[in-house]
Amino acid sequence: METLRLIVVAVGGQGNLLASKVLGEAALLAGIPVRMSEIHGMAQRGGVVESAIVFGEAQSNIISDAEADILLGFEPAETLRALNKCNRETVVITNLSPVPPFTVAIGKGTYPDLAHIQDLIRAKTRQLIAFDAVALAKAAGSVMALNIVLLGALLQTGRLPITTEQLETAIRSKTKKAFVDTNLKAFRLGYEAAERAGAPA
Repeated sequence: METLRLIVVAVGGQGNLLASKVLGEAALLAGIPVRMSEIHGMAQRGGVVESAIVFGEAQSNIISDAEADILLGFEPAETLRALNKCNRETVVITNLSPVPPFTVAIGKGTYPDLAHIQDLIRAKTRQLIAFDAVALAKAAGSVMALNIVLLGALLQTGRLPITTEQLETAIRSKTKKAFVDTNLKAFRLGYEAAERAGAPA
């Protein structure tokens, strides 16, 4: 298969690292070589957490500027911040529910307009799939299922060399038993949301 480069960005506590582990497990089930790296910010304070996942034969798990085939964003401003990793062929998937930084909470800053964020992303990439993943996570039974909602949207693009069955198996094996049913529901809700948004590209 051709090498596929995926960047995942989130703020601390949104489940980026678990999502990456699920994707890695699904890739192994599919027999696809996978390399992963993670950058941890001040996660306990809502700092950025970024994962780079490279599917296929590759010498490095580093994804340089303009190299990402897919950008998966758990928080809209962080998605925008990672736009430098994208190019004209990149597919971007983002949650539209903001997590305002501390500076905004104390009145020392302003959060960017969501419509403007989407316009900027669309202007520089092939496709944007954007929706309120937090609302769907709550509908599935837990706001903590945000990460799995977004994995559903990611798989629906058709860009990953992974089947629905393989990803669902990875969800069952990598998430706590008490949350499996909620996560499987979240996965399906995210898949359907991306379908409505016009994926695949």
